Amino acid sequence: MATHIFGIRHHGPGSARSLRNAIESLEPDCVLVEGPPDAEAVLSLLAHTDMKPPVALLIYVPEEPSRSVYYPFATYSPEWQAIAYALKRNVPVRFMDLPQAHRLALPEGGEPQSKQPESALEKAPIAPPGQAQSVPPENPIGEIETELETEGVEVPLPEEALTIRVRQDPLNWIAEAAGYSDGESWWEHMVEQRRSSADLFQGVMEVMSAVREVAPPDPDPVEAQREAWMRQTIRAAEREGFQRIAVVCGAWHGPALATMPSEKEDAALLKGLPKAKVAATWVPWTYGRLTYASGYGAGVTSPAWYEHLWLHPDRVIARWMTSAAQLFREEDLPASPASVIEAVRLAEALAAVRERPLPGLPELWEAAQAIFCFGSALPMRLIQEKLIVGEKLGQVPEETPMLPIQQDLRREQKRLRLAPEAAHRDEDFDLRKANDLERSVLLHRLNLLGIPWGQLQRSGGGKGTFHELWRIQWHPEFEVKLIEANVYGNTVLAATTRSVIEFADKTQELADVTKMVEQTLLADLPAAIQHLMTRLESLAAVTSDVPHLMDALPSLANVLRYGNVRQMDVGMVGHVVEGLVVRICVGLPAACASMNDDAAEAMYPRLMGVHNALRLLENAEHLAAWNATLERLANLNGLHGLIAGRCCRLLLDQQIWEAEEVGRRLNLALSTANDPAQAAAWIEGLLKESGEVLVHTDALWPILDRWVASLPPDTFIQLLPLLRRTFSTFHAPLRRQLGERARGRAGSLTAHATTVTDLDTERAERVLPLVARILGLTYEKAMP
Repeated sequence: MATHIFGIRHHGPGSARSLRNAIESLEPDCVLVEGPPDAEAVLSLLAHTDMKPPVALLIYVPEEPSRSVYYPFATYSPEWQAIAYALKRNVPVRFMDLPQAHRLALPEGGEPQSKQPESALEKAPIAPPGQAQSVPPENPIGEIETELETEGVEVPLPEEALTIRVRQDPLNWIAEAAGYSDGESWWEHMVEQRRSSADLFQGVMEVMSAVREVAPPDPDPVEAQREAWMRQTIRAAEREGFQRIAVVCGAWHGPALATMPSEKEDAALLKGLPKAKVAATWVPWTYGRLTYASGYGAGVTSPAWYEHLWLHPDRVIARWMTSAAQLFREEDLPASPASVIEAVRLAEALAAVRERPLPGLPELWEAAQAIFCFGSALPMRLIQEKLIVGEKLGQVPEETPMLPIQQDLRREQKRLRLAPEAAHRDEDFDLRKANDLERSVLLHRLNLLGIPWGQLQRSGGGKGTFHELWRIQWHPEFEVKLIEANVYGNTVLAATTRSVIEFADKTQELADVTKMVEQTLLADLPAAIQHLMTRLESLAAVTSDVPHLMDALPSLANVLRYGNVRQMDVGMVGHVVEGLVVRICVGLPAACASMNDDAAEAMYPRLMGVHNALRLLENAEHLAAWNATLERLANLNGLHGLIAGRCCRLLLDQQIWEAEEVGRRLNLALSTANDPAQAAAWIEGLLKESGEVLVHTDALWPILDRWVASLPPDTFIQLLPLLRRTFSTFHAPLRRQLGERARGRAGSLTAHATTVTDLDTERAERVLPLVARILGLTYEKAMP
């Protein structure tokens, strides 16, 4: 009986190839793999022909799906290869890590990988591989130590700090001792580029044993419990009579499994562990989520590059450079066969200068940047996204355990031909087409469930109100959101309807309900909209806060205006809008009385929102009531200048007030007898966001022009700061164009002054014969 321990890195083609060779030579009769025993029921699916990595095991608590953890796998993951070997040869294979049923029941267990930040990968810096990106995030001890060492201070690390540093990434610690800049480079050269796997795992065991000897004990009891459970699993396999047991685990755990303490000690560590009910399934994964930058603690920096190493062990450099050239040509960037040859030679030369056996990713990066990109870093983003990180999305078979809502979504994706992809793509939906309309409805429903598979970029616009532009990208964590949504219903339609109704019952804010009405109509949820409208009417009836009523109106106006495009019944919405308009028009003058600067700033966007909404609806009765309200506001004594100036402007734009009336009010508002702050607010309200209007139309310019021209010099100097304050909000190009327009006015005045002066016609006639000769004409003096 013999137990063989293979210490590996969780994702690495060199480790995977060496492990596969070692296991094939050993021909074990039992394979134990570091992983969650909770997932053994779905382990056999790994051998399914439709299972295409990257994929991940998802372990979650059914009553609280947000408590979940992922175990990602790629084709080149050593664990994947070990399990695939065992399943193909019908060799018993088991997971041996501490079950997630215990870890998720612990106070702080089981959440780190289900909380990955969505935009971390996009924010990661584009740096040459093997440098900054290979360093795991957040190492405060290392930062403090480095800072002090640069000042010549020797820092004796405390025991806890040393434990953090060694356990956070033992490869970095080993790499420093070996003279490498980081653990990624050390492992790449020592393992991933290794041609022979002889004695590899023995060497890894010796290195990790030496590291663990100097590292203080880990204060975290979970790590000790994990290793105790692994040892208990090995003992169980030995008791069953297996003779050649292959144990595949992280290299750090190898020494702890090679030297067994007493079984009694391990049993004591595992006694009394809490337990939770968990479920397991497979979910598609992406290469982006295999990186350090995504927040995955066991991640790598270059998943697509590792896949290349796994699939093409021969002529690695030439094949990779050829792929880079193809990628550049697809983007209409120059990349000739001669450039490929030159880039390969440069990469090999760089490796020789650096005394490395083969070019690694840093050498390939520098060679590609020099030859294909002529030193520019910008085109290298293509290399980073496509050939280093990659955009691959895995696939799981139909037999994978799924909740009903997951199955429903997959049926909808197939029916609508809207397949999930790891890379983002832009879609233009024509809502006049049935399939595009149903696609839009599905994406809106998922957004209501908190699953932003598609993000609406623009609705309507230059192509008409029946077009929607979407940016679509699938993220693996959406599977957890789907599982959470299953509590509302077994289909996307049922779950969305129920979640909207529950939201409406809980919220007390009128504006929130109106926004939900708009989203619900776009998602085509007839049962939910009935409930929402009832809730909306009840809230509107008891709401006396005019600002809340104003916040509610724009969303409902959008529903009324664009409802016909989606063939929706919006009759109930029109009834609610009519009531809101009446109550806003009646209550707005009182709500605007005695406002300070902050209140006026808050009221301004609401005023514009209601105005734009009513203009959009084009209802003559509503517009007449609204314009009458604007006139009452403009005539209101003590009204804040910002609102008063804007009311005048809105009435001028609709040609309800003539320019002379607005000019008269401008003179009154900017009179020197008024408070300068209120005068400045008034002119700001009149001209706010109107730079283009002043440049390209004659609606406002003549009013300002006549007013400025009529000012005495002393008064102009006093009022100039008020104008500067408003004009400073315009962009510099607009200010320049306004200056040119003002200069043109001065020129026209000068030209006009010239025409009214007396001309010396006798002197002018003296040059006419010469001008005629120059032009080749015959000059004849006109008769008086």
